[in-house]
Amino acid sequence: MGRTSRRTSRKRSKLAGRAIAASAALILGGGGLVAVNVYANAEEGGGPPPESQVQNQAQGGDQQATTISCPDVGNQLPEVPEGARAEVDRELATLDSQITDAYAKFAEAEDKNSVLGPLEERRRPTIENIRSAIDRGGQAPENLDGMAPCTLRADDDGRGGQGGDQGQGSNGGDQGQNGGQGNGQGQGQGGDQGDGQGGDQGQGQGQGQAGNGPEAGDFVDIKSVRPNVQKPRTQRGASRGTFTTNCGTNENGKFNPDNVIVAPGVSNGAHHMHDYVGNQETDAFSGDDDLANGDTSCRNRGDKSTYYWPVLRLQNGNDENDADADGGGRDKNVGEIQTPDQVTLKFVGSPVGKVTAMPRFLRIITGDAKAFTNGDANANASWSCTGFENRQLKDKYPICPRGSKVVRTFNFQSCWDGQNTDSANHRTHVAFADQRSGRCPQGFRAVPQLVQRVVYDVPPGPGFAVDSFPEQLHKPITDHGDFINVFDERLMQRVAKCINGNRRCA
Repeated sequence: MGRTSRRTSRKRSKLAGRAIAASAALILGGGGLVAVNVYANAEEGGGPPPESQVQNQAQGGDQQATTISCPDVGNQLPEVPEGARAEVDRELATLDSQITDAYAKFAEAEDKNSVLGPLEERRRPTIENIRSAIDRGGQAPENLDGMAPCTLRADDDGRGGQGGDQGQGSNGGDQGQNGGQGNGQGQGQGGDQGDGQGGDQGQGQGQGQAGNGPEAGDFVDIKSVRPNVQKPRTQRGASRGTFTTNCGTNENGKFNPDNVIVAPGVSNGAHHMHDYVGNQETDAFSGDDDLANGDTSCRNRGDKSTYYWPVLRLQNGNDENDADADGGGRDKNVGEIQTPDQVTLKFVGSPVGKVTAMPRFLRIITGDAKAFTNGDANANASWSCTGFENRQLKDKYPICPRGSKVVRTFNFQSCWDGQNTDSANHRTHVAFADQRSGRCPQGFRAVPQLVQRVVYDVPPGPGFAVDSFPEQLHKPITDHGDFINVFDERLMQRVAKCINGNRRCA
């Protein structure tokens, strides 16, 4: 999927109904998809949708397949020779494009299984290219051959809350690639809460306007969620200070469907739109020098860091200007993009000791954009509502009461291996501190932890979703955030000193 521009910059509405100005370089105009208002507003009331609307049934009573699930090859590559990383990243991006193309065929096919054979045939040579690139300077994992076949799966997790163990991250260094996820955020609730019975909030109906989610079971009334936030006990010698950097809310309208961390040099590497604040030069082709010399939206000009996350869209029946563009309608991301009402970027300390300044150009991804098919080992989405932030959801969108706003919070990894600014799978060079003790895994040191809070003033009820890879069905568990540290080194030293000195700085 080619693009005619390296980035998109355009203004967007804060709420539906305001005019949106488009960048003609990338956004090609609306009208690519049929838009249908599939959600009932609070005033419209309505009950739960018929079973057939929420989840179609296959012959014999089995759930009908709703998406394609492929093994995530990138997660199996903790080590890739430095000289092979660019080639491997490009091939991994090719695998993503192959799944996207297959999902488009899957959505139209009467025989859903018919897409699997051709997809496997396309994946095998791509995976072989990855193996060959790694073998030239190292040794590829032995299990790569078995990762070519994909399967079909039903959307069996959209019909109610996932039990308590689905929303709560596990502890310490024994969780997946990341050394621990969740930070006590987002405990899913029982199965009877998934329909979002929110008093006067109304009911979600059917599928999102792209036809591939979200659905009613992806939402839950925040008032039905028990308080679940847990934090390690602060010990003597803890670093209690904070440093807040103000980089705006992306009122500049800078966003694109690239991912310079995961797919450098690949246009539309994310297959969904990202909001950007901070560094204004960020796209798929930005190197460290580009970022160091770029402009920034941050008030403190010493912070040229890149902060980005998937855009949030209203599913109100109206298309955005990118309805026929890569990352937008072509990748089944439709609806009006919402400018955040507030973005807070705060760096905090360790509950057990001092922090070390981050190295410049450290890259951190938190969450997993493919968590719906990968599982939640690396998921770190955290959804809530203002006034209810002691109740966090990991795998559901919140239905907020009137007067309350939707909140997305990302608690980034706070432990660094002391050597690398990135890793082959973009995970193993950083880790989470143990959830209970607050200590970093052995061999890691504490660095200032980025806590990113994004607030949206959207109409109450189940009428919004984040962008995602199309086969991920716009699930809330796929939410994720990305950060590249481009603080001036002197300013980063000040950040660490402020946090270690137990002061509040900005």
